Amino acid sequence: MEKQSCGWAKKPLDIVYHDTEWGVPVHDDGKLFEFLVLDAFQAGLSWSTILAKRENFRKAFDNFDYERIVHYDQAKIDKLLQDAGIIRNKLKIHATISNAKAFIKVQEEFGSFDNYIWSFTKGKTLVNTWKDMKEVPATSKESDGMSKDLKKRGFKFVGSTICYAFMQAAGMVNDHLVSCFRYREVSK
Repeated sequence: MEKQSCGWAKKPLDIVYHDTEWGVPVHDDGKLFEFLVLDAFQAGLSWSTILAKRENFRKAFDNFDYERIVHYDQAKIDKLLQDAGIIRNKLKIHATISNAKAFIKVQEEFGSFDNYIWSFTKGKTLVNTWKDMKEVPATSKESDGMSKDLKKRGFKFVGSTICYAFMQAAGMVNDHLVSCFRYREVSK
């Protein structure tokens, strides 16, 4: 019997991501920063495009090491703009650097980015009960609040839709369809 899955996971990388990462609660600051970077680069693009370039992003951005990224100079920016393995968007590259700086400030204020970001869901995964992919929203009141607060703190490319995608990736919401084999696994 074939396992039923969420309809969006069709390509091999999408399937692996869906089956192993999507919706799994993340509390590691490094991984949270990675999702923040990748979701910002996704703006206007498909998640499949980002997943296909994920390893290139990892190499180009020093394994998403925000403490190194804050020190990127013009030479490093120019190198990134020439890297065909990533999305060569000047605004998104600059946003990654400024987001790393804002990320560290949040860590200093809250003890960790994890403490801060999970406060938008009161430290718990919001478990939804969608039966059809058409029901899954692009934003929520939580992503609206997160977006507003992140922008106030100097983060870029953090609109409510990007924040909601981040919440899905980081397991702050479980948006697996109730018919999906991962729904119960992620809910445990």
